[in-house]
Amino acid sequence: MNERFTVVIQAGGESRRMGEDKALLSFLGEPLIARVLRRIQPIADEIIVVARQPETLAFLGVKVVSDLLPGVGALGGLHTALAVAGNPLVGVAACDMPFVSPEILKVACRRLQESGADAVIPLLEEGWEPLHAVYRRETCLPLVERAIQRGERRLISWHSEARILPLAEDEICLLDAHLQAFLNINTPEDLRLAEALAREEEQSGAG
Repeated sequence: MNERFTVVIQAGGESRRMGEDKALLSFLGEPLIARVLRRIQPIADEIIVVARQPETLAFLGVKVVSDLLPGVGALGGLHTALAVAGNPLVGVAACDMPFVSPEILKVACRRLQESGADAVIPLLEEGWEPLHAVYRRETCLPLVERAIQRGERRLISWHSEARILPLAEDEICLLDAHLQAFLNINTPEDLRLAEALAREEEQSGAG
């Protein structure tokens, strides 16, 4: 990758279904967000965390910021990610994705540079995955800002104004056969299942 790359971990959600801060959930003995950070660290020139209470994540040893525009949902989190990033290319990952894939982010980053697109976002059968994607800061930030000014809250509400390059599911499957990168944790049952998968991965030597 030629252009420098920031990865922003989104940890600002309300965790309503889980009932506690998902970023701090214990996942195989470590905070879930620490696992996510550890997985993406090798590919990032800069890592930033967006959190509701930054002081609770100071132990991570990276820059932690709060939402610049609180109360506007996930789109506000994306706005903050793009606004605070110090590099032209910005990867975004959710803190509740224990199998976040550095390989997929790296491919998306390379594709973004090769294509000149505004963003490269995985497109699965179920839809877009904007919280496991790569954005061009210069072009995406003003589009996201305008969407927020219009009262939009959905992460994809500005896509029609941008050049979005999809990363197709069949291509992703070459890197992640079971699409585990997009598994997110919303309930205690999700957590148990994900930990079981991670144990299997470790035992097979793939973790």
